[in-house]
Amino acid sequence: MCRSIKTLRPPYAEQVTETDIRAAALQYVRKVSGFRQPAAHNAAAFDRAVDEIERATAELLSTIEVRGAR
Repeated sequence: MCRSIKTLRPPYAEQVTETDIRAAALQYVRKVSGFRQPAAHNAAAFDRAVDEIERATAELLSTIEVRGAR
């Protein structure tokens, strides 16, 4: 869907920071919404979506098991 979102799991990424996760969430919401920067009346909804995607991504990365990873 969005080529600039990087894979954030081993073996593609060994060190994933909160900043990496936030950047991926922001890029996803920008792509889905079609807004790089939302208008003031949409800012709260945009920011809430980024927060939720960031939380879900962090949870996913902390719970998935990659076979063959050591």
